[in-house]
Amino acid sequence: MSTVDLLGGKVQIYQRGNSRFWQARASVGGKQRQFSTKQEIQDLAAKAAEGWYFKLHGQSLAGVLNDRPTFKKAADQFLKEYGIITEGERSQKWTESHAIRLRVHLVPFFGALPLDKVSPGKVQEYRVHRMTTYAAPNPQSKSQHKPKAKPPARSTLHDEVVTLRMVLKTAIRHGWLEHLPDLTPPYRTQGKIVHRPWFSPEEYKQLYEAARANAKAPERAHYRWNAEQVYDFVLFMANTGLRPDEAFSLQHRDVTIANDEAGKPDILEIEVRGKRGVGHCKSMPGAVRVYERLLARAKPVQGESRRERQLRRKAGGAAPVALELEYPKPTDLVFPGNHIKLFNNLLERAGLKLDRDGKARTAYSLRHTYICMRLMEGADIYQVAKNCRTSVEMIEKHYAVHLKNTLDAAAINVVRKKAAKGRPKATVGKSGRESSVGKAGVFGEEAD
Repeated sequence: MSTVDLLGGKVQIYQRGNSRFWQARASVGGKQRQFSTKQEIQDLAAKAAEGWYFKLHGQSLAGVLNDRPTFKKAADQFLKEYGIITEGERSQKWTESHAIRLRVHLVPFFGALPLDKVSPGKVQEYRVHRMTTYAAPNPQSKSQHKPKAKPPARSTLHDEVVTLRMVLKTAIRHGWLEHLPDLTPPYRTQGKIVHRPWFSPEEYKQLYEAARANAKAPERAHYRWNAEQVYDFVLFMANTGLRPDEAFSLQHRDVTIANDEAGKPDILEIEVRGKRGVGHCKSMPGAVRVYERLLARAKPVQGESRRERQLRRKAGGAAPVALELEYPKPTDLVFPGNHIKLFNNLLERAGLKLDRDGKARTAYSLRHTYICMRLMEGADIYQVAKNCRTSVEMIEKHYAVHLKNTLDAAAINVVRKKAAKGRPKATVGKSGRESSVGKAGVFGEEAD
């Protein structure tokens, strides 16, 4: 490896045996530094190395030479650790979402920035950047879709800031950052009180009646099994409060028909595996009959297609032997398919896809319907939260705030009685009837 001294030995350029480019090295600010000139000719490499040295020396004299780790280094370290440490506790899709946010949005904006320069003001600049550049093509995105026509949702920005916070916490653990900056959004400290899309009792009745009619008379005969499954899915979800992912991973061996209390109707005891790990759920009595139908429904049989039948008849072959019906086994899924398209088409035909605020209803809305109906019937909020594997705080924030049944009219419409100072004097009105002052309350009409 040949080495050439420049500027009286302050800078050296050299060329490695496995590279065609010249490299430069110099000691600036008490630290040995290296730099690739990206030049193959020695004279051009010498000029690039001298310019690099003078730039570093000027930054050192001005006190702006920053050797601290950058945001990209912390992001790479976070991605290296997160998937391994949280294996089995976070889904692979959630782990990949962090990598996508960093690659597409966060690293291009914060990547070259030293970690101590990620200030609350810089984070606010990032929010403004995301809200104003959403329509421009993003070169970091691998998506084939066109840029969105509306700015990112508040929840999208929240998820990106969550990823940003986790990267900064990784930097703190490795000693690259002293403290976590304030990442809370200014100006909007308290959002509007909103509720999650659900079906009111009248809308829920409209939904299951439409699903029942579709199960009895589907558009095509070979859709019958799927239509019946969707009908039972609607009733099962609204009577158990399971999350969609919990329902789709549910096996028959996880469900037991039991009697919780003597003299009470049977219910389902369900061992749930999903977002919160392993939990338990006790259903409403209405779920028992639905589950019995699911157990008694044979699996769909793949019959002979029209094309296969035409070819068989043309060749003169015999008709295939009818396959025996096979019923669900303990290890089979309760809902083998999610039937998303069929469920959405059902909502569209019933006019229930959008709620009063224009929010789209999904299968998750059936869980919200279960929680709201339990609260409307006067169920204990703690028991509802425990049965749904969530917290009382989440229920109060997203469900209880918009239900009129949670307001006690008797406790609100309280009128304090005033002490009588003496018998009111009777006066004779124009009508000749006596009236007395004080007979009418603050919110009542004058006594007749």
